[in-house]
Amino acid sequence: MSSLCKDITTRATPEAVWDAIRDIGALHTRLVPGFVVDTRLEAGARVVTFGNGMVVREPIVTVDDERRRLVWGAEGGPLTHYNGAVQVFAEGTGSRVVWTADFLPHDASAIVGPMIEAGMVAMKKALDAAAA
Repeated sequence: MSSLCKDITTRATPEAVWDAIRDIGALHTRLVPGFVVDTRLEAGARVVTFGNGMVVREPIVTVDDERRRLVWGAEGGPLTHYNGAVQVFAEGTGSRVVWTADFLPHDASAIVGPMIEAGMVAMKKALDAAAA
């Protein structure tokens, strides 16, 4: 199994960041606009349309308010397994957001890595703008 871990810092408070992350149906409007262009909720999952046209069903594993941690899976697309987690930590007067992804096949890191990078860029932009 391959694993990637990326993080960003933002001026937004941990409370504001967590509020955007835990709003699982608003990826395309609050958290990663442009990277995700549509999010539709269904029982226990969200269906995500990425800016590149890929559509993936993401079962929600946990929304942990105490640890400010969201965990989800992914069904569809090029992967045989995907488990993602995003967690928020206080960092100075703002926040640090950590995204960890475990996935198969191993060589999919050529696809997953750039997608996570693009998602983190979009996330930082959206969170910093909301904090301004």
